Amino acid sequence: MAVKIRLARRGRKKMPIYDIVVADSKSPRDGRFIEKLGQYNPHTTPASISLKSERALYWLQVGAQPTDTTRKILSVNGVMLKKHLQIGVTKGAITQEQADAKYEAWLTEKNDLRAKKIAKLEGDKKSQKVAAFELERKKKEEKEEAARKAEQALIDAANQAEAAAEEVDAEAAAEAEVATEEGAETPESGEETPAAE
Repeated sequence: MAVKIRLARRGRKKMPIYDIVVADSKSPRDGRFIEKLGQYNPHTTPASISLKSERALYWLQVGAQPTDTTRKILSVNGVMLKKHLQIGVTKGAITQEQADAKYEAWLTEKNDLRAKKIAKLEGDKKSQKVAAFELERKKKEEKEEAARKAEQALIDAANQAEAAAEEVDAEAAAEAEVATEEGAETPESGEETPAAE
């Protein structure tokens, strides 16, 4: 029986979560499995992986073949390095203490890099939030400025209309005054004014 370490899909539509399982290579993807080793969620940032490292190492040592994706997951978690070091111990190339020291050094370096990456991602998120807030504030100020300009334009137009109306009224008053002055002038000498009876 060929045994594989692979992913089994579960979760809702378009939001899968994968179980890392040891299964017969002939069984269906989401079908029967021998042992569940962990879980992989690609939708978190960074992707979250929970894994039983000792059991995964055991299955690798007894001949289980990981798929490409699970090989990457096992490599990220250090299981493949541990297997490699364990083979060196078995062959006598290094001692168990040296293998453990190399693994611990690699693990601390990996954790430091991961912490830096997470801090950078969180910093990027914060800077994106700040940039979005600044953009929103700028848009709001521009909108308020445009509203102020429109209001000032309306006030100026109303003042101009009022000034024009006053000017027209002044012209009409001047014409009326001129007309009354012309009407109030004394008639010419050839004409007699009717006598009041």
